[in-house]
Amino acid sequence: MQASVGDRLVVESNKVDTPRREGEILEVHGDEGSPPYVVRWSDGHEGLTFPGPDAHIVPG
Repeated sequence: MQASVGDRLVVESNKVDTPRREGEILEVHGDEGSPPYVVRWSDGHEGLTFPGPDAHIVPG
């Protein structure tokens, strides 16, 4: 997975009644755009994130 600042991280839910999470990538800490990322989630929280296999990047 590779991302740039300003891209969106989307984490699909693996549970029936749980919505997917979306957030804006604020910082990229890995080499050549790889994780971990600092993400500002749609609910306003920010945090260091190591995306799993249920996540994908939407270019900003």
